[in-house]
Amino acid sequence: MRLLILGGGSGQLSLIKKAKEMGYQVVISDYYSDAPGKKIADFASDSSTFDYKANLKTARKYRVDGVLTSGTDQPVYTAAQVAERLNLNQYISVETAEAVTNKKVMKNKFSAAEIPTVKYKILPQNFSEQDLNDFKRPLVVKPLDSQGQRGVFKLDSTAQIREKFNEVLSFSRENEILVEEYYKSDEITVSGWVIDGRSKLLTVTDRLRFEEDMHIGICSSHFFPSKYLKEYREQIEKLSQKIIDEFAIENGPIYFQFLIGEKGIKVNEIACRIGGAYEGDFMPQLTGVDILKMMVQLAAGEKIDSSALNSYSLEDNLKYLSSQLFFAEPGKIIERTSSSELLKLTGVLKAGFNYQPGERIPNIENATARAGYFIAAADNKKDLRQRVTAVYDNLKIRDQNGKNLVLREIGENF
Repeated sequence: MRLLILGGGSGQLSLIKKAKEMGYQVVISDYYSDAPGKKIADFASDSSTFDYKANLKTARKYRVDGVLTSGTDQPVYTAAQVAERLNLNQYISVETAEAVTNKKVMKNKFSAAEIPTVKYKILPQNFSEQDLNDFKRPLVVKPLDSQGQRGVFKLDSTAQIREKFNEVLSFSRENEILVEEYYKSDEITVSGWVIDGRSKLLTVTDRLRFEEDMHIGICSSHFFPSKYLKEYREQIEKLSQKIIDEFAIENGPIYFQFLIGEKGIKVNEIACRIGGAYEGDFMPQLTGVDILKMMVQLAAGEKIDSSALNSYSLEDNLKYLSSQLFFAEPGKIIERTSSSELLKLTGVLKAGFNYQPGERIPNIENATARAGYFIAAADNKKDLRQRVTAVYDNLKIRDQNGKNLVLREIGENF
């Protein structure tokens, strides 16, 4: 059998490897000709993962038996469209896929279903000053259909919104943008799996973020278990199931982002995918559930082995884990630590880099500037903190002056 995987970046590598381990041939679609996933795939296309028609053509050319993605938002919609058109196994409908990848549809469904979210408005380019008269400042603007914090800005005035409007649109296929009131809050992520419309929650993590000027919400790490899990577990479970019901999510992975502040829980965004903090890599170690294997089985139309899922209890999970999505100062890389060296350290499950020697690390504006990642686990928070510190002590990305560009203070914040 043959599968089309949308995306060949670092967030999809483990999914590609898993599919091949399970005996599938893999076709990769990614507009980057040097995407690392293409080196291990059986076939490859330079089509954008956003381009439905191009991926439909690719799927037909290689006669694929399923289409899927992992760790990225927008291709979920593309995958659903291609699967529907070719009558392949479709684990979510095109309608649901659009609702979880287009913020206009998503937010309007939140409002209609009384799902708590921050105050928002969809703005056209010719909006008037009065449209935002009843909004408190600062404001957050976002594209309706993008990912990785691209085009997201925290702004103080309507004049700034007008100034940034076209830049926000440059990351979108729509002609409107989303404006929200800024909600001072912490953020948690809820990862789980849905079978026949019922959810099984696997992890609730603290999604730790930082701000860089007007760029906000950039994730630097995930920490399990969330400090909010005990107090809010019942609310998280009920709210997650309500979302699943209202969005008609029948089967497959879920990845919900909730904000917790003075006004309680607000739903930030939802997705029907495996998370982008390498959840597919750490779930087997942390929960005993191989969600990458289940994802492949789901897309291929095979029976899913859910025995580990059924026996797992989030409440009884006493492990600790940090998925560090580390950043570095901008500059050209002359030398760096090897991932194999980091993997020798105690408790390190996985490690990798997004930029190679000779390449330049860009300014931090969104998640694409991440220099790399590592995942560390322990039996308690103290040991976990020590293991994360040990990795940063050994992690070097040096420029031509010998300076270590790694911004460890962004990650060591739990």
